[in-house]
Amino acid sequence: MRISARADYAVRAVVELAARQEEGPVKAEAVATAQDIPHKFLEGILGDLRRGGVVDSRRGGGGGYRLAREASEITVADVIRAVDGPIVSVRGERPTGLAYSGTAEPLLPLWIALRANVRRILEGVTVADLAAGALPEQVERLAAEPAAWENP
Repeated sequence: MRISARADYAVRAVVELAARQEEGPVKAEAVATAQDIPHKFLEGILGDLRRGGVVDSRRGGGGGYRLAREASEITVADVIRAVDGPIVSVRGERPTGLAYSGTAEPLLPLWIALRANVRRILEGVTVADLAAGALPEQVERLAAEPAAWENP
Protein backbone atom coordinates (compact mmCIF):
# COMPACT_ATOMS: atom_id res chain seq x y z
CA MET A 1 0.00 0.00 0.00
CA ARG A 2 1.23 3.46 -0.83
CA ILE A 3 0.17 6.72 0.79
CA SER A 4 0.10 9.34 -1.95
CA ALA A 5 1.52 12.84 -1.54
CA ARG A 6 -2.08 14.11 -1.80
CA ALA A 7 -3.16 11.91 1.11
CA ASP A 8 -0.13 12.83 3.23
CA TYR A 9 -0.62 16.54 2.57
CA ALA A 10 -4.38 16.27 3.19
CA VAL A 11 -3.92 14.63 6.59
CA ARG A 12 -1.28 17.19 7.56
CA ALA A 13 -3.52 20.07 6.46
CA VAL A 14 -6.53 18.74 8.36
CA VAL A 15 -4.46 18.23 11.52
CA GLU A 16 -3.18 21.79 11.16
CA LEU A 17 -6.77 23.05 10.90
CA ALA A 18 -7.72 21.00 13.97
CA ALA A 19 -4.86 22.49 15.97
CA ARG A 20 -6.02 26.00 14.97
CA GLN A 21 -9.77 25.51 15.20
CA GLU A 22 -10.09 28.09 17.99
CA GLU A 23 -8.69 30.75 15.61
CA GLY A 24 -11.62 30.44 13.23
CA PRO A 25 -11.11 30.00 9.48
CA VAL A 26 -7.46 29.57 8.50
CA LYS A 27 -6.08 30.77 5.17
CA ALA A 28 -4.70 28.12 2.83
CA GLU A 29 -1.42 30.05 2.68
CA ALA A 30 -1.02 29.73 6.46
CA VAL A 31 -1.62 25.96 6.32
CA ALA A 32 0.76 25.60 3.37
CA THR A 33 3.49 27.52 5.18
CA ALA A 34 3.02 25.72 8.52
CA GLN A 35 3.15 22.28 6.89
CA ASP A 36 5.59 23.04 4.06
CA ILE A 37 3.05 22.05 1.39
CA PRO A 38 3.12 23.68 -2.06
CA HIS A 39 0.31 26.25 -1.97
CA LYS A 40 -1.19 25.50 -5.40
CA PHE A 41 -1.21 21.77 -4.68
CA LEU A 42 -2.84 22.41 -1.31
CA GLU A 43 -5.62 24.48 -2.90
CA GLY A 44 -6.67 21.47 -4.97
CA ILE A 45 -6.50 19.20 -1.96
CA LEU A 46 -8.61 21.58 0.13
CA GLY A 47 -11.18 21.63 -2.68
CA ASP A 48 -11.37 17.82 -2.56
CA LEU A 49 -11.67 17.92 1.24
CA ARG A 50 -14.47 20.48 0.96
CA ARG A 51 -16.34 18.37 -1.58
CA GLY A 52 -15.78 15.34 0.68
CA GLY A 53 -17.36 17.10 3.65
CA VAL A 54 -14.16 17.19 5.69
CA VAL A 55 -13.60 20.97 5.62
CA ASP A 56 -15.71 24.07 5.06
CA SER A 57 -14.52 27.25 3.45
CA ARG A 58 -15.51 30.87 3.74
CA ARG A 59 -14.59 33.60 1.28
CA GLY A 60 -13.52 37.12 2.08
CA GLY A 61 -11.16 38.89 4.41
CA GLY A 62 -12.07 36.77 7.41
CA GLY A 63 -12.35 33.67 5.29
CA GLY A 64 -10.37 30.51 5.08
CA TYR A 65 -10.81 26.86 5.91
CA ARG A 66 -12.02 25.04 9.00
CA LEU A 67 -13.13 21.53 9.82
CA ALA A 68 -16.68 20.70 8.74
CA ARG A 69 -17.18 18.49 11.81
CA GLU A 70 -15.55 18.03 15.17
CA ALA A 71 -11.99 16.71 14.87
CA SER A 72 -13.04 13.69 16.96
CA GLU A 73 -15.60 12.78 14.27
CA ILE A 74 -13.15 12.85 11.34
CA THR A 75 -10.95 9.80 10.83
CA VAL A 76 -7.76 9.55 8.84
CA ALA A 77 -9.71 7.21 6.54
CA ASP A 78 -12.26 9.99 5.87
CA VAL A 79 -9.47 12.35 4.82
CA ILE A 80 -7.74 9.83 2.55
CA ARG A 81 -11.01 8.81 0.89
CA ALA A 82 -11.85 12.46 0.21
CA VAL A 83 -8.66 13.02 -1.77
CA ASP A 84 -7.75 9.57 -3.13
CA GLY A 85 -10.94 7.50 -3.16
CA PRO A 86 -10.95 3.92 -1.86
CA ILE A 87 -8.22 3.21 0.66
CA VAL A 88 -7.18 -0.15 -0.78
CA SER A 89 -7.53 -1.02 -4.41
CA VAL A 90 -6.00 -3.63 -6.68
CA ARG A 91 -5.31 -2.45 -10.21
CA GLY A 92 -7.62 0.48 -9.48
CA GLU A 93 -10.54 -1.73 -8.42
CA ARG A 94 -12.02 -2.38 -5.00
CA PRO A 95 -11.08 -5.88 -3.83
CA THR A 96 -14.73 -6.93 -3.61
CA GLY A 97 -15.06 -6.38 -7.36
CA LEU A 98 -12.29 -8.85 -8.21
CA ALA A 99 -12.48 -12.50 -9.10
CA TYR A 100 -9.67 -15.04 -9.29
CA SER A 101 -9.62 -18.64 -10.37
CA GLY A 102 -7.35 -21.58 -10.03
CA THR A 103 -4.20 -21.20 -7.99
CA ALA A 104 -4.79 -17.43 -7.67
CA GLU A 105 -8.09 -17.89 -5.76
CA PRO A 106 -6.49 -17.28 -2.32
CA LEU A 107 -5.53 -13.77 -3.43
CA LEU A 108 -9.05 -12.38 -2.98
CA PRO A 109 -9.32 -13.12 0.74
CA LEU A 110 -5.74 -11.85 1.13
CA TRP A 111 -6.63 -8.48 -0.46
CA ILE A 112 -9.86 -8.33 1.59
CA ALA A 113 -7.92 -9.02 4.81
CA LEU A 114 -5.38 -6.35 3.89
CA ARG A 115 -8.17 -3.85 3.30
CA ALA A 116 -9.83 -4.78 6.61
CA ASN A 117 -6.60 -4.22 8.55
CA VAL A 118 -5.78 -0.94 6.85
CA ARG A 119 -9.33 0.28 7.43
CA ARG A 120 -9.23 -0.82 11.08
CA ILE A 121 -6.21 1.39 11.68
CA LEU A 122 -7.16 4.40 9.57
CA GLU A 123 -10.78 4.42 10.77
CA GLY A 124 -9.57 4.07 14.36
CA VAL A 125 -7.43 7.22 14.36
CA THR A 126 -9.18 10.58 14.40
CA VAL A 127 -7.90 14.00 13.50
CA ALA A 128 -8.35 14.89 17.18
CA ASP A 129 -6.00 12.04 18.14
CA LEU A 130 -3.33 13.36 15.77
CA ALA A 131 -3.79 16.99 16.83
CA ALA A 132 -3.41 15.92 20.46
CA GLY A 133 -0.35 13.80 19.65
CA ALA A 134 -2.02 10.77 21.23
CA LEU A 135 -2.53 7.76 18.99
CA PRO A 136 -4.85 4.95 20.07
CA GLU A 137 -3.12 2.22 22.08
CA GLN A 138 -3.44 -0.41 19.34
CA VAL A 139 -1.65 1.89 16.88
CA GLU A 140 1.05 2.76 19.40
CA ARG A 141 1.56 -0.96 20.05
CA LEU A 142 1.96 -1.75 16.35
CA ALA A 143 4.34 1.16 15.81
CA ALA A 144 6.42 0.06 18.80
CA GLU A 145 7.19 -3.32 17.23
CA PRO A 146 10.83 -3.27 16.07
CA ALA A 147 9.93 -5.00 12.79
CA ALA A 148 7.55 -2.12 11.96
CA TRP A 149 10.57 0.15 11.50
CA GLU A 150 12.52 -2.23 9.25
CA ASN A 151 12.49 -2.01 5.48
CA PRO A 152 12.80 -5.54 4.15
